Amino acid sequence: MHNYITVMIYLKRVTCYFFLSLLLLTNAFSQEKNWKETSIANREERLKWWTHDRFGMFIHWGLYALPARHEWVQEREQIDHDTYKNKYFNLFDPDLYNPEEWARLAKEAGMKYVVLTAKHHEGFCLWDTKTSDFNAAKTPYGKDLIKPFVEACRKNDLKVGFYFSVIDWYHPDFTIDENHPLRNNKEARAKNSNKNMDTFRKYLKDQLRELLSNYGTIDLLFWDFSYPGEDGKSNKDWDSEGLIKIARELQPNIIMNDRLDMYDQPWGWDYKTPEQFMPNKWPEYNGKRVPWETCQTFSGSWGYNRDENTWKSDNQLITMLIEVVSKGGNLLLNVGPTARGSFDQRAKDRLEAIGEWMALNNQSIYGCTEAPDEFKKPENCLLTYNPQSKKLYVHLLQYPFQTLYLPDFKGKVKYAQFLHDHSEIKFTSRSTAKEGGHMTITAGENDLIMQLPVIKPNVEIPVIELILN
Repeated sequence: MHNYITVMIYLKRVTCYFFLSLLLLTNAFSQEKNWKETSIANREERLKWWTHDRFGMFIHWGLYALPARHEWVQEREQIDHDTYKNKYFNLFDPDLYNPEEWARLAKEAGMKYVVLTAKHHEGFCLWDTKTSDFNAAKTPYGKDLIKPFVEACRKNDLKVGFYFSVIDWYHPDFTIDENHPLRNNKEARAKNSNKNMDTFRKYLKDQLRELLSNYGTIDLLFWDFSYPGEDGKSNKDWDSEGLIKIARELQPNIIMNDRLDMYDQPWGWDYKTPEQFMPNKWPEYNGKRVPWETCQTFSGSWGYNRDENTWKSDNQLITMLIEVVSKGGNLLLNVGPTARGSFDQRAKDRLEAIGEWMALNNQSIYGCTEAPDEFKKPENCLLTYNPQSKKLYVHLLQYPFQTLYLPDFKGKVKYAQFLHDHSEIKFTSRSTAKEGGHMTITAGENDLIMQLPVIKPNVEIPVIELILN
């Protein structure tokens, strides 16, 4: 009898443990399922502000501002970490750093969000991280650079984004690969077998938790970057799922890019990021259009590059913004501050020019997207469309002489005006002329003829606003 009671008590305990374990496993599975499903279900809502605002500032800043010859200088010149740190770390003292001015310049240019490199590939952190002494607070400057940046953005009604490099040439357990500064050093390569990437992955997660826990609401996270292959790194090297889970749990409304090598998972990214080129059409994935943002530089470098002279003109930059929006995308335009913390005058001049144009023409950018297929693009023009106001914007990249022809627009336009001053533009539809009417302007039967002033308005790129029927 005693043995029977003992067995029954044991069986009860085993049964309780079994059901408790099952409950815990079910709960854990449910929680994991929830954050993934939630991120898919609310993606459109999370992206609303971003797809409306269309225009942001990228800021690349780190120790590489001191050598001032590209943010990949350590990789390009194959400099080991100790040499790099010993040369530049104790010289970093940005006495002109004024995030209020950065935010003001972004806002005046018409930008609506700012993304700062919290950490680039060199591994130098702009915040006072507990994970490493290789950070701004340990330099002669002696302070966290992120906190005042975030505060300045919020004060100026700018959304806040962090760029976060999963590549880290500083960390001793980061294995040497095809992109590492020591990729051609056989002795350094031989030490890969002694490195523990688990330790590195924990380091990444600890840093991410700091960034997403200590600075309030963070609106955007720009991961950079994966390069799968035999001598590269993919999602398993970063534990991309683990990183995304932390981000989703700490900042449920955050949006993030596509550079963690998680394309096959719908919860693994929110938008595509073509870099330094203009897509020929709205980008797609698996045959469907997706949210996208192109990141572009003023010149050929992301970090401050003193001797870089291939700077884009004001006209090129404004055209770039218009073209991106005309294909349903966003533009993230980069500035590389100097080692003292100020913006290069060349960048300031271009931001000012963009701001002048945006002050008068931002209605053709904010809330706009690609025009419906029924509206054909006139020659030397770009179209954007606001689906809320149902207004169409014609951007005159090359100002025509007196006449602009709108193909197949007959019956579609109620009123036309220049956007910069709301002055009326008359239009007609005429396909034939009377005998002797050699000065009568004609076009196709279904075309509209816009009558423009001979002298181009004093606007870099004039915009015609069409109020549609």
